[in-house]
Amino acid sequence: MAVNADLRELYQEVILDHNRRPRNFRKLDPADRTAEGFNPLCGDRLTLYLKLEGDLIRDASFEGSGCAISKASASMMTDSIKGKTLAQADELFERFHHMVTSTADDEIETETLGKLGVFSGVREFPVRVKCASLAWHTLRAAMLAKDEPVTTEDPAL
Repeated sequence: MAVNADLRELYQEVILDHNRRPRNFRKLDPADRTAEGFNPLCGDRLTLYLKLEGDLIRDASFEGSGCAISKASASMMTDSIKGKTLAQADELFERFHHMVTSTADDEIETETLGKLGVFSGVREFPVRVKCASLAWHTLRAAMLAKDEPVTTEDPAL
């Protein structure tokens, strides 16, 4: 899917809006699951909080600092996972990760990602993929109740 100039501009506006006014930017206390993420390349840092009811994500929030893409990704991710089961959130992680890590020539399904499709253009800038995916890898760590911080320099990511 080629992103035309008008659509790219709209995507930029959405990302900048979530950077200026991030949704769910607060400490969730008490949280059932917490994870920390760090992108040493860009300096992005975040702490993700999840409130669970069984395997349902009742609430999600984050704190931290980072570039516009990183903060917007965390903002939109926390919005998109509320009310989903852990399995549904993990499936969303897989679809998002595929979208941002595929090559520019690959066909991708942005429709199933809704508003998260604004990050489809990130794949054209490999250095920014880690910015967009940091919150998502931190989400996966929180869902798995991992204690050690996530870093985008981990070869497993």
